[in-house]
Amino acid sequence: MVIGAARDTDLTALGRRIRRHVVRMVYDAKSGHIGGSLSAVEIMSVLYCRVMQHDPERPDWPARDRFIMSKGHCTPVQYALLAELGYFPVEELSTFRQLGSRLQGHSVRNRPLGVENSAGSLGMGLSFGLGMRLAARLGEGDVPADARAWVLMGDGEQNEGQVWEAAMAAAHHDAEGLIALIDRNGIQNDDFTRSTMVTEPLDEKYAAFGWDVISGVDGHDIDAVEEALLRARDVRGKPACVIFDTVKGHGVSFMEHNPGFHGAPPSPDQFEEAMRELADPDDVNGAAS
Repeated sequence: MVIGAARDTDLTALGRRIRRHVVRMVYDAKSGHIGGSLSAVEIMSVLYCRVMQHDPERPDWPARDRFIMSKGHCTPVQYALLAELGYFPVEELSTFRQLGSRLQGHSVRNRPLGVENSAGSLGMGLSFGLGMRLAARLGEGDVPADARAWVLMGDGEQNEGQVWEAAMAAAHHDAEGLIALIDRNGIQNDDFTRSTMVTEPLDEKYAAFGWDVISGVDGHDIDAVEEALLRARDVRGKPACVIFDTVKGHGVSFMEHNPGFHGAPPSPDQFEEAMRELADPDDVNGAAS
């Protein structure tokens, strides 16, 4: 159950605001990971506003689900969403990647509250989520037995051996409530995933490891995302994996399917164009100001 006002949020409008925040944060900081943040907007928005148990007014609520940002360089989308939902002031987004800011380029646990894990090196999030679920089962720590762990990974991240160790262990331990979300946008760092390391078929591999797998989900279709997340939430007796087909840089025409915008900021002209494309329909002057 989603607590608070998030359940009634217009997700289409929210997505545009989040994308504008992401572009502005990376542009102002002159660094940051923009493409993979834009590809995950609908996945995260639907999760937080329709499916996951959390309360922005009580970010340390013990009964909350835990969201693990395994692809921890994509903090712009995480910070933008948390700010929009009231975890911290939207104005603080302007401090992204500044010295002394809570909003670092890679996530730091509890900075701010609502960020559940520290990340940097890829591949660790699934192990982190599994540890939380097993600890809850044993009654260790402050995680209740029925709190789910939602772990967002990239498809390039599937290159990491630790991911598959965690996948094997999760199935062995029947880690119900551990839900892997794979943002399959086809690009990692400076190239396409198919050129860097072939990891497909991901659905068959996770299924072979003993997971319940939902694949072929359009990661930008709000209804399809919600249906898949609700199905995964209700899986019993084993971990669940949802594979979303997404577009890196989604929402900004010249960033889409473009490896050049994995971790590079837009130029001033590109920033202006991106903000025009992301403006609300009734904003005739664009959203760059």
